[in-house]
This record gives sequence, structure tokens and C-alpha cells, in this order.
Amino acid sequence: MRLGIRANLAQFSLLVAINALVGGMLGQERTVLPLLADETFHLTGYTFLLTYVLAFGVTKAAANYFAGTWSDRFGRKPVLLAGWLIAVPVPLILIWAPSWGWVVAANVLLGINQGLTWSTTVIMKIDLAGPERRGLAMGLNEAAGYLAVAATALATGYLAAHYGLRPAPFLLGLSYAALGLGLSAFVVRETRGHAQLEAAGHLAPGELSDREVFVRTSVREPALSSASQAGMVNNLNDGLAWGLLPILFATAGLPVSRIGILAALYPAVWGLGQLVTGPLSDRWGRKWLITAGMFVQAVALAGVALADGFTGWAVAAVLLGIGTAMVYPTLLASIGDVAHPAWRARAVGVYRLWRDGGFAVGAILAGVVADVWGLRAAVWVVAAVTALAGLVVAVRMYETHPRRTSELRAGTR
Repeated sequence: MRLGIRANLAQFSLLVAINALVGGMLGQERTVLPLLADETFHLTGYTFLLTYVLAFGVTKAAANYFAGTWSDRFGRKPVLLAGWLIAVPVPLILIWAPSWGWVVAANVLLGINQGLTWSTTVIMKIDLAGPERRGLAMGLNEAAGYLAVAATALATGYLAAHYGLRPAPFLLGLSYAALGLGLSAFVVRETRGHAQLEAAGHLAPGELSDREVFVRTSVREPALSSASQAGMVNNLNDGLAWGLLPILFATAGLPVSRIGILAALYPAVWGLGQLVTGPLSDRWGRKWLITAGMFVQAVALAGVALADGFTGWAVAAVLLGIGTAMVYPTLLASIGDVAHPAWRARAVGVYRLWRDGGFAVGAILAGVVADVWGLRAAVWVVAAVTALAGLVVAVRMYETHPRRTSELRAGTR
């Protein structure tokens, strides 16, 4: 048993592919569900429309936490399998849903699926990669997931435009669930032993209670808690992009096919960009890449609020994708840098609890502001919150990459 991406290339590559399927399960909703709410179920209030994002965010956040604790207790593979079993009914419910309540129920299951499967693939890749190339590992993981989100959002937009909003777009999700379950059951191998191998090389004691891990990651440890709040705000603005921006584009008169392009453009740039930003954080460090990424996101959201046509929104979507790519894998890598291998899976779970809680916070905040002051006001508010989160990282977080930290210390002597 050895640490490193190259030493574990077959299993690492398999887990990248499985995370692409996880992302595809999320992507089946990005274009179609806001339109389904409007055209099929005739929902009028933005807050009520965003109940599916709220349901998804709350359940995914909770599932992230339990994915971390269960991965330490029972192993990684059983948690991954459980997540895929829960995924199977989701597209079937979306196809046959007679009312919006069924759609919300499907998103409860989708949130559990995403929390268990995505968290576990993150944990397993950190186990395999070892300390030196965590940024690259997380860049590959998140790139696969969000490129699949983008490709599926684009494909479902095409299917919806040509064959209707149901059932064709969701048959794609059903195939993802079947393939993910089969690969996880028969090909994936357990990786907890790799974390135990890395822990054996640490001099510091690693045993902490679940409560201690939660408090340390949420509040007490500056880098971990800074990453947790930045992750929450990042997914707050992603919840806005998912739930409200397609409605903004539709009210401007854009056809479904063009809305599908915009829905796919942001996660596509996000996904591809992580292939660059993940390894870049291994060379440059984590802190300032995260800080700059949050500010780029804020500028992009301001661009969405100011634009009034496809070209302007496309430019803003590209910029939003770039900013998110700077932040997303780098935050995960920083958690892996700081957390001891003995409680790292739980720290990842707590971080992802806060990060994906941003979907719920974003659904409530953006929905209420949109109902009271309009869609563009909601975008402006989220842009301001994102800029504030970047400022918190700049002030409170320290550099976490082991090599960059030692270089900075050497430079101050």
C-alpha cells in the first residue's frame, strides 16, 4: 500500500469517473426544474419555487456530515454504495411527479445521494493522493463532477426543447444512477487503509471526538473555519444560479435552448478551470487563490445584475465559473492540509455540511429578496455577501499548504 496519485492511478481514475456520474445526477435538474416549476406546476412566488433548492441543501448538508463520520466508522465503500442506492428513485419521481411536493421529495433524496457519494469520493481521493498533490486530486475530482453537471444541463436542455420537459431529460439521470451503483458495488476498493498509513507518519496525536472535530472545523481553527464560511457563501451563490437565474433569463425572453447554454456555461468553465486551479494551489498556496476567487465571483454576480441579454450574461457566467474554479478545489485541499488523517474524513464532512448549507441559506435569502424587491436585487445582495466572505478569508485564514508554509516561514527568518 502506497500513497500518491500515480501509485493508485487505476482506483483514483475510477473514482474520478464515478464523481462525474454524481455530478450528472445534479445536472439533470439545472435547466429543466425551474422551467418545470413555471410551465407545468405554475408556481408564482420565487420563495416557494426555491423550496426544492432548500430541501436539497438541507439534506445534502446533513448527509455530508454523516458521510464523514460513517466513513471513519464503517469505511468509505459502504457509504458510497448507500448513496447510489438512494439515487435510483430520484429521476423516476421527477418523471411521474403529480405535484410540486413530489419534486421537493425527490430533491430530499437527491441531497442525500449527493452528500453521501460526493463526500465519499472526495475523502477517498484525499486518502489515495497523500499530502503533496491534494490540490491536483481535488481539481480532478471537482472538474469531473462539474463538467458532468454542465454537460448534463446542456443535454437536458436539448432534450427538453425537442421532446418536452418530461420524461426524456430525466432518463439520462436514471442511466447515471444505474451505472454509478454497478461500478461502486463491483469495482471500487476500500481506501480507509491509506488514511491509516498516512496517520502512522504523524507525530501529533490524532484522536478527537466528533464534537471536537465539529467545533474545531466550524469555529475554533482559523483556516478550517474560514474555509467553512467561504464554502457556505460559494454555494449560496450557486443556489442562486441554479434556482433563480434561469427564471431571470426566461423573463428576458430567452428561449429554452439558450437558457440551457447559459445554465451549462458556468459549471463548464468551473469544471475545466479546476484542472488548472487545483494543481496551481499546490504551487502557489491556498489562501490567496481562495480570496481572489471570492472577489471574482462577486464581480461576476454584479455583471449578471447589470447585463440585459445573452452576450452579457454569457460573459458573467464565464467569470463566475472562473471565480468558483479558483475557490472550490482549493478549499477542499486546505481542509486536507490542516486536518489530521485520523479525523480528516469527519472534518471534510463538517466543512461540506456548512458549504452545502449554503444552498439552503441561498434559497431563503435569494427567494425572499426576489419576492420583495425583484430578481436583480437578489443577485446584488448575493454579490455583496460573496465579497464579504472573501474579505474574511483575507483577514483570518493562514496559508495551509505544507510546502508553501515552510517556504514562507523560511523567508521570515
